[in-house]
Amino acid sequence: MSLLFTPIQLRSVRLRNRVVMSPMCQYSAGDDGCATDWHLVHYGARATGGVGLVILEATAVEPRGRISRQDLGLYDPAQLPMLRRIVQFIHQEGAAAGIQLAHAGAKAFSADRGRGPQRPVAPCAHPFAEGWVTPEALDTAGMARVREAFVRAASWAAELGFDVVEVHAAHGYLLHEFLSPLTNRRADAYGGDLEGRMRFPLEVVAAVREAWPEDRPLFVRLSTTDWVPGGFDVDQAVQVARALASLGVDLVDCSSGGMPQAQVPTFPGYQVDNARRIRHETGLPTTALGLITEPEHAESLLRRGDADLVALGRELLRNPYWPLRAAAVLGDEPPWPRQYLRARR
Repeated sequence: MSLLFTPIQLRSVRLRNRVVMSPMCQYSAGDDGCATDWHLVHYGARATGGVGLVILEATAVEPRGRISRQDLGLYDPAQLPMLRRIVQFIHQEGAAAGIQLAHAGAKAFSADRGRGPQRPVAPCAHPFAEGWVTPEALDTAGMARVREAFVRAASWAAELGFDVVEVHAAHGYLLHEFLSPLTNRRADAYGGDLEGRMRFPLEVVAAVREAWPEDRPLFVRLSTTDWVPGGFDVDQAVQVARALASLGVDLVDCSSGGMPQAQVPTFPGYQVDNARRIRHETGLPTTALGLITEPEHAESLLRRGDADLVALGRELLRNPYWPLRAAAVLGDEPPWPRQYLRARR
């Protein structure tokens, strides 16, 4: 049997295979942040297609933290019913359900360059890039409000039946903005060296871990490098991952980039080396991602010990049933839904 289709246990959650649907914004929610029928069909199709873990897109923990006006939210009770329906359907199809909790920071309302209905917040009062709105620098009271927003969202996610929560600390959004010296120029205890810069993200993760059920796994997505000289890099990411492990984090989802100056050398598996380093130097399980499209490639990186899970993004947009083909290619029994069994041959 392939490793890709070998189940894996994370705390009390058993994933039927190692294929993960990477969080990808759909920009299809209402202005109220509520999920729609699009989300039910979109995520449900990947569960039906055999994915082991379906992670919902970056979901804002407060209104001013939305990437766009059409982002999902988890800050209002009105947003709960459709999310519950999505979770139930994913479970019905044999997959686990995850949700990525996020705050866009200075990149809020990105389509409008920060000119949304609320002024963005960030570690410092510096625009994310030229032409963007100057955000409000978070003071300690503001950071406490953001932290509590993550906690409330995690508590609701538990009530909704999600199996996994992933804290988004990547792609130039708020928690990554604290981690990176390119965007964190604070002179207080939350800036300066890496110990200071990671202080607030670690406080958020610790608070979420306390609010999230002990028997369910907690993931963190990291940009393991900014791809910018003098920015956040994999050496620092290893140190952050060690700190995350001490807080009870179960897996690091290893991504990269997100800063406007980034020069990203994209090729199949271009982020895998960083996943390998974090896994081997910290002992934490990792997810590998980044233009992984072929079953043999996914299988080989698991066999080399580069990662424990493999996340697909655009490939699952192109082919919701990728796991069915991948299992057949690797000589395993595809996880066909019973309604589609007549299509096996």
